[in-house]
Amino acid sequence: MGLGSHFSPGAPPTLNHVTPDATWMPDRLCVLLVDDNPADCELVHEAAARQDRAVTVKVLHDGRSALDWLLAQADLHLLPDVLLLDIRMPGMTGFEMLQAVRSHPSLHRLPAVMLTTSSDSDDVRRAYDLISSGYLVKEHGFEEFTAQIRRFIAYWSDVHYPHTRAYVRPA
Repeated sequence: MGLGSHFSPGAPPTLNHVTPDATWMPDRLCVLLVDDNPADCELVHEAAARQDRAVTVKVLHDGRSALDWLLAQADLHLLPDVLLLDIRMPGMTGFEMLQAVRSHPSLHRLPAVMLTTSSDSDDVRRAYDLISSGYLVKEHGFEEFTAQIRRFIAYWSDVHYPHTRAYVRPA
């Protein structure tokens, strides 16, 4: 197990009742993973658990619930450090969620990385047109995927960005 890795799966909150999460800790990377595939979520959890860096991964399974949760977190000034978004999800897609995040004054600076199986150039272009912070095509093998997530965690652990727990722009 990695250095205090923490995973909080849980069922997505209902649309009208979102419980904010005050468990983010200032000394660890906090990632919100939004992916409807439970197997991929478990792989991210396994990869995060193998890290030698402290990381918390919060998982929500659809864009609408994730957006509602982010808005509740923004009210507490407890946003995650980075979003990790799948593109193809039922209801609100990763693109639609990214567009909503970029258009909201309390969320627009939040880094968001697409994590997807699509290497389609139109999807890549669309993600960057929506100001994605990065675009990762999911590796197929477990070891390769673990290495990919390790690099993601290392990079975002080292980034210092004044947008989350220390700073939220007033609406």
